[in-house]
Amino acid sequence: YRLHWCTSFPGSPRVSSAHRSGRASPCTGPRTPMHILVTGGAGFIGSHLCRRLLDRRHRVTAIDNFDPFYPRAIKEEGINDFPAQLFTLIETSVCDTDSILQALHGRRVDAIVHLAAKAGVRPSIEAPSAYERANVGGTQSMLEVAQELGIDTFIYGSSSSVYGNAATVPFSEDAPVPHPISPYAATKRSGELLAHTLHHLYEMTVHCLRFFTVYGPRQRPDLAIHKFARQLLTDQPITMYGDGTSSRDYTYVADIVDGIVRSLRRAKGLEKPEYEIINLGGSETTQLKDLISGIAEAMDITPEIEQLPTQPGDVTRTYADISKAKRLLDWTPETPIDEGLQKFADWVKAYYEDRPVLEV
Repeated sequence: YRLHWCTSFPGSPRVSSAHRSGRASPCTGPRTPMHILVTGGAGFIGSHLCRRLLDRRHRVTAIDNFDPFYPRAIKEEGINDFPAQLFTLIETSVCDTDSILQALHGRRVDAIVHLAAKAGVRPSIEAPSAYERANVGGTQSMLEVAQELGIDTFIYGSSSSVYGNAATVPFSEDAPVPHPISPYAATKRSGELLAHTLHHLYEMTVHCLRFFTVYGPRQRPDLAIHKFARQLLTDQPITMYGDGTSSRDYTYVADIVDGIVRSLRRAKGLEKPEYEIINLGGSETTQLKDLISGIAEAMDITPEIEQLPTQPGDVTRTYADISKAKRLLDWTPETPIDEGLQKFADWVKAYYEDRPVLEV
């Protein structure tokens, strides 16, 4: 693996010229600056989180292996203006524990936010072993990094997929989740269990944040909203799996980032370690057919729909009970689905205005 650095730390290896000209954003909060390690830091949620932390003058080290699952350029554009004096990028796999420990040697880290993972329910059915290696092995690796470096706070990006086709809605963190229906879901639940083990053995504070269908600017191209937008832009019919009545709890990325930041704030203010699983969701459901209408309206394009059979591994619905997030984090989502879809539509039209639209 290769390590690429972009930082002004004394004695650091190489400084990436792509980040040398970045300027820090104004401080937006009075919190004590920390050094936070974000895995998957160039990814969709990770890059938004890094930007928020940097805006608040925290020092951020991001780990990302730029998996070819989608184009590197999308990731690079999300981080190329980060301030060099506060931001370090390490290009390696989260499974390469030794490289990460070497890169972090002598540098104090206050918290890890572990977002890196092979993503996607359907692709995990095609390559389950790869998902196990990256998601379970990668999480174990980062937990070992935390233990080895004495990092007392570990925030884990989990998924609503762990609930499977649970009959009781909204989904509550107290509900047992013994029946994942995709390899991806099984790996995310495995990560939660591994993290609990480290919490128990080493008195580490762990928050497992179960994200519910995150969307917004720079969303991964394989996800439905981005895919639908590209089909609309290229005059293709929108492929709708099932009859359109399946429903999801969509959550705008800025709201998810706010939840992560509040989780970090709570974790660092505790008097004794805790382990908590917390849902972060929009707390309302949108049927697939309504989502298609919504993104088409936001883009001002009339859709043609091609109905296809339901895909293996897809759950019928997701719906978050967010009462625990309200109680522990004082968090509620602020972006309604129509507003979020309009923000995404504005981004996606601008993004593809001067480049080829990615093939669907």
